[in-house]
Amino acid sequence: MSSQEGANVPAQSKSSWSSFMKSITSFSGDLASLTAPPFILSSTSLTEYSGYWKRALAVLKWFLSTLKQQYSSRSEKLGSEKKPLNPFLGELFLGTWKNDGEVGETKLISEQVSHHPPVTAYAILNEKNGVKLTGYNGQKASFSKGYISVKQVGHAKYYLKEFDETYLITLPSLHIEGLIMGSPYVELNKSTIITSSSGYTATIDYSGKGWISGKKNSFTAILTKTGSKDVLYNISGQWTDKFSINEGKGKNEIESYDCKAAKTTPLYIAPIEEQDPLESRRAWQKVQEAIVRGDMETTGTEKSKIENEQREMRKKEKEENREWERRYFTRVEEDPEFTKLAAKTDIIAEAEKTGGMWVFDEAKFAKAHPTSS
Repeated sequence: MSSQEGANVPAQSKSSWSSFMKSITSFSGDLASLTAPPFILSSTSLTEYSGYWKRALAVLKWFLSTLKQQYSSRSEKLGSEKKPLNPFLGELFLGTWKNDGEVGETKLISEQVSHHPPVTAYAILNEKNGVKLTGYNGQKASFSKGYISVKQVGHAKYYLKEFDETYLITLPSLHIEGLIMGSPYVELNKSTIITSSSGYTATIDYSGKGWISGKKNSFTAILTKTGSKDVLYNISGQWTDKFSINEGKGKNEIESYDCKAAKTTPLYIAPIEEQDPLESRRAWQKVQEAIVRGDMETTGTEKSKIENEQREMRKKEKEENREWERRYFTRVEEDPEFTKLAAKTDIIAEAEKTGGMWVFDEAKFAKAHPTSS
């Protein structure tokens, strides 16, 4: 290992980091199945990351404003990006954003609907304003050219009841930079498409800092009438810093947004003792506590206990010829709403990579939360 490689890795973990780096450079499968050294594990499960998702331009601005919280806040809080704990089938993450004003209460529901392949489904519901965001995503990771590349498969649907409008949103690909220094961070790449039932489509193209020029976390975006090449608005900047909204193709700025100055509403999560046994922070409590205090031996032991329990449950289900019952979501062969919106663009479902298409089941939600319906 050179003097720079692993510069940010704790001294007691340099050996395991070196072995890990060697293993991923020669690994040809899905990196999600590779065991990471305990020191790089985050105390947060992947099901929590689903957590931060009003008409064409406003929806585009809203989406861009969520990227920092989704993809960068963890590395800012922890010092570098950490590998999330791999969720087990049926794992839940439930929370509420509480607001006494016009916004009202917003519920977050996240559930691991598949383990092989790993897929998380989610719903964000605000009954007072008739806003609903639902979706699912799977991730396929591979190692290439010194970084981990992650392809996200799946999509989200954003519904505004007042206008009876639905927005179909695809997910960006991403890669994990900074591995050589032992200080990983997320960079988005490729693109996101947001297309609406009202006839407008936004395309966001992501780019990062190159070897010679460019800024970290950069992007450009345009909004057009679906099927038209005439640009109504263009947006450019950094999704972790500032971006400008301009009319047409030019630089006539009509609005700017500062991601760092934006205030966020804290997510309320029930105390551990009040949580369902399948909720992330209760299920992984002993693992998380061990990670925080730096006890890697206990981290590995407690993590293995959960994983072995899950293997036994899957084995028993197979013997009894039954399948795990998802609490909030249902697998479907086809989603007519997705099909209708996707037909206007080049969006495809790739359902074979996510164990099917997953939709939020209102009936299941009502049964689980009778007082909320």
